[in-house]
Amino acid sequence: MTASSTRRTTAAHSRLAAVGAIAVAGALLLTGCGDQTKDKNNGSGSASTSNAPLADKLPKEIRDKGEIKVGSDIAYAPVEFKDSSGNVVGLDPDLAAAMGKQLGVKLSFENGTFDALLTGLRSGRYDIAMSAMTDNKNRQEGVDPDTGKKVGEGVDFVDYLTAGVSIYTRKGDTKGITSWADLCGKKIAVERGTVSEDLAKQEAKKCPSGKKLTIEAFDDDQQSQTRLRSGGVDAASSDFPVAAYAVKTSGGGKDFEIVGDQVEAAPYGIAVAKSDTQLRDALQAALNAVIKSGEYEKILEKWGAQDGAVKESVINGGK
Repeated sequence: MTASSTRRTTAAHSRLAAVGAIAVAGALLLTGCGDQTKDKNNGSGSASTSNAPLADKLPKEIRDKGEIKVGSDIAYAPVEFKDSSGNVVGLDPDLAAAMGKQLGVKLSFENGTFDALLTGLRSGRYDIAMSAMTDNKNRQEGVDPDTGKKVGEGVDFVDYLTAGVSIYTRKGDTKGITSWADLCGKKIAVERGTVSEDLAKQEAKKCPSGKKLTIEAFDDDQQSQTRLRSGGVDAASSDFPVAAYAVKTSGGGKDFEIVGDQVEAAPYGIAVAKSDTQLRDALQAALNAVIKSGEYEKILEKWGAQDGAVKESVINGGK
């Protein structure tokens, strides 16, 4: 989920032409996250280490274990979500599976609430976090964006995609909302711990007396969508690929519409503990191999995210 402390307020160009492609997987049933349990059939299989071209780049303990534990908020279609059979699918699981083949290990996705993923990474519950997480300086340095104070050790990011943030409303009921500046006097639903929440808090501070912006923050994006669908709020916000997918699939395309352009275009990154430099570098090498092979482009096209493609993975490219 996009999050950034250094705000880039210039709107990214609209990419609504890509929305149709995002529905490739169809309107699949989703389940909530936060159970902190391991999901079966997560689609991230791998070749054996003996046949994998980049296996020797991994730390020995990872090679011996044959598995990388991935913390993820698995309710963020089309980036990661559960299909009608309960399998973990989406852009991130597909990329993870392709990287696993390069490294000769299985990347196993474990479900968790988004705002607790980095805590789980620091505690050793996960080896990495891969969950549409924006690479930014606050996360790199372990700084709370609200207080500006250091709250823990930062993480390194292996960047793999670029995405912005969008606002969407009920279809045909935009309440005159075309930008963040139009939200004063309105109610917005967001996922807790994301840039959507950060931007809403920023905007709320600008609202004049008598036109309060009410922010309702939820554990996952599905709850935000449900709140908007029921009419409990005037708008919701999430990363563009997710908002576009919701617009295309919810109610057969009859529930929502995107208003305005994207903002805060920034890189998604795989979070790795600062001390795990060998694992970080192995993941970067694997991702660049997937990019070079052409499989990366095919995966992004499958999920309608090709406009966010990067030519090369970098470490800590977020600002």
